[in-house]
Amino acid sequence: MKKVLINDVTIAYERRGKGTSLVLIHGFPLDHTSWDEVASLLENEFDLILPDLRGFGKSTTTENPYQISDMADDLAGLLDHLGIEKTLIAGHSMGGYVALAFAKKYPDRVSGMGLVSSQAAGDPPERKEGRYKTAAEVAEKGVGVVAGAMTPKLSADIRVQGFVRGVIEQQSKPAIIGALKAMAEREDLTSFIPTFNAPLLLVHGDVDALIPIERSREIWVLLPSVRLVELKGAGHMPMMEFAIETAEALKILK
Repeated sequence: MKKVLINDVTIAYERRGKGTSLVLIHGFPLDHTSWDEVASLLENEFDLILPDLRGFGKSTTTENPYQISDMADDLAGLLDHLGIEKTLIAGHSMGGYVALAFAKKYPDRVSGMGLVSSQAAGDPPERKEGRYKTAAEVAEKGVGVVAGAMTPKLSADIRVQGFVRGVIEQQSKPAIIGALKAMAEREDLTSFIPTFNAPLLLVHGDVDALIPIERSREIWVLLPSVRLVELKGAGHMPMMEFAIETAEALKILK
């Protein structure tokens, strides 16, 4: 992987393929490798940029609190470094929050956006409280707290569970804690959706145990031009559970 210093953190990224640029943003608490299967199916048509968000994978983080919008700024800095003015972006789960924040802050740099197993709504009070509680448990007991709790919720597929647990266990406590707090404090961007004037794609599994498919359906009704791809039998990891279908859906953005 290549690395670049942006906003006082080192952002690691992989670049592969050729064609129209497409940034694939991973979810919590994973890294860019969660996109590997989809990337292999898209690299003949897209110039793929796969970053590790701050703190995750090979990227570094800071002990200071940060916001989802700061992660969006990291992405903007990476694109500047790569000389990419405008691009397609697609984010999974937390990566979708980053994609939305980026689209709001840098609308002229987005030619189309995909949200995979994500949502535009902010956290209700009880969810926010839960994230802070988990952050405190991670600080005390380590990342195993999240690995144990999230693995079965991410997917019912044993193969996928083995992969995500291994990835989660490799992450650092500061990354997990920082991201949990950033997600808890993220802006509700539901009202932003109707103002988005580029192609918007939603991909969601109908048995997602973390973010129900209703969250994507709520976005779908806000903007008539939205394309919604519902994957029957998919959980929270459609890029691994249904890699071919997810890759074909992302081609809609091209």
